This record gives sequence, structure tokens and C-alpha cells, in this order.
Amino acid sequence: MGAVGFTKARSMGPVAEAFERAGGSVARVFRKAELPLRLIEAPEQFILLRDQLALVEHAARELDDEALPLRLSTQAGMQGLGVFGRRVRTAPTLADAIERCNSGIRSMLQSMTHMNLTQTESGSRRLTVWTYEILDDAPVGRQKNELLAFGYMLSALKHFAVGAPLRATLPQKPLERAALEDILGCEIVAGEKAALIFPAECLRNANFACVDPIDARVDDVAAPTDFSAGVERLVELALLERHPTIDYVRRRLGLSPRSLQRRLAEAGESFEAIRRRVVLAKAQAQLSRGATPITQIAYELGYSDAAHFSRAFVGWTGQTPRAWRRAALFGRPKRALPPSGQSSTNPGP
Repeated sequence: MGAVGFTKARSMGPVAEAFERAGGSVARVFRKAELPLRLIEAPEQFILLRDQLALVEHAARELDDEALPLRLSTQAGMQGLGVFGRRVRTAPTLADAIERCNSGIRSMLQSMTHMNLTQTESGSRRLTVWTYEILDDAPVGRQKNELLAFGYMLSALKHFAVGAPLRATLPQKPLERAALEDILGCEIVAGEKAALIFPAECLRNANFACVDPIDARVDDVAAPTDFSAGVERLVELALLERHPTIDYVRRRLGLSPRSLQRRLAEAGESFEAIRRRVVLAKAQAQLSRGATPITQIAYELGYSDAAHFSRAFVGWTGQTPRAWRRAALFGRPKRALPPSGQSSTNPGP
């Protein structure tokens, strides 16, 4: 997919709560970033990394506070990052925690980002340099998200009894350096990458809070080269507002409809096939739970009425939604799903 990354929305929940406490309008900021407010209730949903960057930028502008991203992530802490944060916080030593963070960020939290740990000498002292780098070519919000990352990194250091870093580096000079330095507790200087620098001996600091076996569950972030998987995730995102249209997806990716269709065709896919697959999976998940009325499911999937949804569902599975639900709940055999290219029913609203 070129230089386009994805991230999970799980970090947006605690950040949104902290932003609202600071007096900002969460609804307005999400609207400016063209993101559905329901993302706050869908922490496992994938969004474009550049959309998160834009969201944080809009939040800082909303309150006219350049230091806001660092303030919010410092308040939220690593514990706000779900399974990823728990893996980091339950490591036996700081060195292990940073290794889990560096190796897991692209598979569990954000693609098109990179974290690294190096060591350097300063006089007679050995220092550790912990860097965060955004590889996505998004033009907006880069420094705001470097500051957002600093807050999470700082919370990890504090969890392992590290005081303030010795200094921090940023590729561009921040506008409110004094406020940022006050939060970080150290000087900010120019550097090639965003980094926190602290004494190397701190890597041996033990975790006296809680040490658990490492969680084996890994949540995959869409590989940036997998174009059709990226489109599929954007269709899932659009369903939060019940508008899974080709125009929505191509605008998120900055492509024309023809370019989007061409790239999908090169991958042996089509937009309609992807939309049908995503809508069907969501429908089956809802039906399997048994409690949600079919009319409500139809509405949430973008249909104007249950009859339209039922006709589409029959075309996909050969069964009505009600019959499929009975089979799912009571173990009756279900008819096989027809191949994705064979349905003649348009799944769109």
C-alpha cells in the first residue's frame, strides 16, 4: 500500500476521555478528522495511521495547546493501550519491557512506525537512546504524534522506577518547548529522530508491580503492502457510520475511483467483493449473538429496511437472516457461502 500505515483505535478511548476533561469537544474533533465518533466504542477497529495523526493535530488546535498530546498520553499511560500496554507493563525488567514494545508495536498497535533502542557514550557515562519514528508519509500531525508517543514511553519508564529522562530529542523545534520540558522533566534538543535518553544502567530495573507470563495473543495490524486488506479495514471503519461506499474509501486513501479499482484488480479483488465479505461477516457476527433485532442489524449495516437486508443475505448464503440465526444458535447445518464473485445481489444500502 505504499507508505500508508494502520493503527488500532484502542488508544483513542483514554485520550478522548482526557481531552474531554480538558474542556475539548470530542465530537467536533472527530468530525474535523472525518472519523466516526463510534470509534471510541470500537477499540479493536483499524484506522489509517494518518487519520490518528490528523485527529491529534485537530485536538491540539481545538484547545490551542501544542503540549496537549504529551499531556493526554502521560495521563492515559501504557495501561490505556490494551493488550500491547499490558505486555509492556508486565515485563520482568525495563530492558524486557522496551524489547516487547519495540518488537510488538508494528504487529499489535501501529504499522509504518518503528521503535529502536541504542546505546551511546557521554563522557564516562553510558546512555540509552529509545527512539520512535513514523514511517508513514502523512504530511499532518507528525510532531504531535511523536509527543503522544513520548507520553506512553515516559509512563513505561516511570513504571520501572526511572526518574525523568536526561533529555529528549525531536526532529523539529517544538513551539511550546518550555511546557513540554516541564511535563517530561528534561531538556528537549534537536535530533534526527524523536527519542528519550536515559542512563543505561536503568535497563536493569526490575518490575516490582506485576510480572505475568507474556500474552501469546497478537493482534495483526494490516501490512502496509497488502492493499486489499487495507481497503477491507476501511470498509469496516465506514460501517461504523453505515456508509461503506467506494467514494469514502478512495478519499481516505487519496485515490480516484478508477485507481482504487485498478489496484484492487491487480490484487485479484474488487470493491464490491470486499464490501460483501465485510458486511456478511458483520451480519453473521451480529446474528450469532442472538439478541439484536434483525431490523436493527439491517440499519447498522447501512440498509434502509430489513427487507432489503434479507434479500441481500439470501443472495449470499441461500438462507434468510432468521433461518441462519436459528442454525447458528441451535447447531443446525448451514448452507455453504457461495464464492464471492457469484452473488448477484448488491450488498450496498
